[in-house]
Amino acid sequence: MAELGCVNELTVIGEAPYGMILDGEQLGDILLPIMMLPEQCKLGDTVRVFIYLNTDEEVTASIDLPYATVGQFAYLKVAALSTSGAFLDWGLKKDLLVPVREQSRKMQEGRFYLVYVNLDERGRVMATSKIEKFLDKWPVRYEEGDEVDVIIAERTDIGIKAIVNNRHWGVIFEEDTFRKLNFGEKTKAYIKRVREDDKIDLILHKPGIKKVETLTDIILAKLAEHEGFLPLNDKSAPADIYAMFGESKKSFKGAIGMLYKQRKIVIEADGIRLQ
Repeated sequence: MAELGCVNELTVIGEAPYGMILDGEQLGDILLPIMMLPEQCKLGDTVRVFIYLNTDEEVTASIDLPYATVGQFAYLKVAALSTSGAFLDWGLKKDLLVPVREQSRKMQEGRFYLVYVNLDERGRVMATSKIEKFLDKWPVRYEEGDEVDVIIAERTDIGIKAIVNNRHWGVIFEEDTFRKLNFGEKTKAYIKRVREDDKIDLILHKPGIKKVETLTDIILAKLAEHEGFLPLNDKSAPADIYAMFGESKKSFKGAIGMLYKQRKIVIEADGIRLQ
């Protein structure tokens, strides 16, 4: 079923003087303007398009895709302001409106805000920065170690809040934040635990012994590449460890601890060395 505010794959069913006609199913026939036609587009082809209502409230198709569609969160820049609200740059020629009533605080031109893309009562695509009402409405059904998609949202006293799979709030604790996280950044994370109150704790790498075992192999390989010595140990800065291994200091300490117990390395004051 074709959906407004979403990316759809529609079939070309006719020709028109100004473009091709797409089968919009329950939305009716939709014109894809000639300037947007893919090369050698012909009857029967399937075209991937974004569908929305234009200013005349006509169903419109575009092969240009926005940064976010209905049901998604995005970190977008205010391109302009008006009495109606703030207009966000979301990758299309027609900017995305955040009505005044949908702003959690008054938006400023040139600044970025985390918003949720939605449809208004007339079916027009709009956005809101009042995102709380769209989160934690579903049962929490994650298991430890599950991979999830997250959007970095805001800083708290204990770490970084992130949106999990466009559905729930989660938090990455300060001790697990071993690299700089940018607001609005989309990345992969893993479920560290789901607490009794259904709050979600996240970690940026897959937890468990398998992770440490993998990292030990990587450390040994790096040592072999660098004549048996690396200028990193359990006292090194998290940023230095991440720069070389892309891992947290906690994971690195666990890995070199395991290698030390196996008598494969020696931990020295200025680094680690193959034994």
